[in-house]
Amino acid sequence: MEKTTRIPTESEAYTRLTALCARSELCRTDALRRLSRWQVADTIAEQIVARLMQERYIDEQRYANAFARDKFRYNHWGTVKIAQELKRRHIPSSCIDTALADIDTDESQATLHQLLQKKRPSVKGKNAYEIRGKLIRYAVGKGFPLDEVMKEVEHLEDWDDE
Repeated sequence: MEKTTRIPTESEAYTRLTALCARSELCRTDALRRLSRWQVADTIAEQIVARLMQERYIDEQRYANAFARDKFRYNHWGTVKIAQELKRRHIPSSCIDTALADIDTDESQATLHQLLQKKRPSVKGKNAYEIRGKLIRYAVGKGFPLDEVMKEVEHLEDWDDE
């Protein structure tokens, strides 16, 4: 038995999207993607999103700030990965720069140190060089700048435990 999905009217789509925006931040790209999934026509989707932006249900700067704060605090992402993901969502560069400026450098350094300390016992390698390489790849993959990662890896102790 096939399930048929009914395409929502413009007002229904608007109401559903305002409810979503009230629960969590959405960016323009996320809203358009959601409307596309609901099979709302592109022209109507653009109108709905424009209205939501005008009424400040959708605010790119607010979204970028919340996204950067949450990904840094809860997912332990670095600024590079956060910036890449925001760019992928078509957030303006000025909004990205402002959101990343809110991330404290000392807190970022402490997070990087904590991640590397936690990861270090599980990393296996034949020698210190190999272990360093694995830790560097891990931290860069989490989105931390390479120069910060290199400094932090050099400060870690107990390389010769293996």
